[in-house]
Amino acid sequence: MTTNVLPAITLVLGGARSGKSTYAECLCGDAGVYLATAEARDEEMAERIRHHRQRRGDGWTTVEEPLNLNGALKDHARPGRPVLVDCLTLWLSNLIGAGLDGGRTTDRTVDQAVDGLVETLGTLQGPVVLVSNEVGQGIIPDNALARAYMDSAGRMNQKIAAAADQVVLVTAGLPLNLKSHKS
Repeated sequence: MTTNVLPAITLVLGGARSGKSTYAECLCGDAGVYLATAEARDEEMAERIRHHRQRRGDGWTTVEEPLNLNGALKDHARPGRPVLVDCLTLWLSNLIGAGLDGGRTTDRTVDQAVDGLVETLGTLQGPVVLVSNEVGQGIIPDNALARAYMDSAGRMNQKIAAAADQVVLVTAGLPLNLKSHKS
């Protein structure tokens, strides 16, 4: 479906509105499976989702999966058909909001979920492009929950980057290769 040669795992990092999703879509070409982790819980988020959908062409199959990312990846990853996950930090936020571990989320349960994702990524048969926010480059949050989220996102990005064949940082729409795969 796509003529791009993608490594097994690509991580695209960037800040809010950095162009990371658009860049990730371009990596995949004009078709693939778009695993969307966002939920339209308010009108502003619904508008963001509409914008993303309009930008993509008809060749994309959209699968909305806010929590069971491992299952969705296993169901949809196929050779020659890229899967784009947008985005990991929303997935992380959804996990924290849903409450792992009996309604209470801990660093341990979040780390276990991320470790499970890394394990799943290593078993997939097709290319996966993962989008994630780089949230730790700004002001230190003033509350414990926001600091815990920032710390969890940083640990998650490090683990996914270590497992990835390619890592790209997008700033102001410009990609910077941090880690390149060997062809």
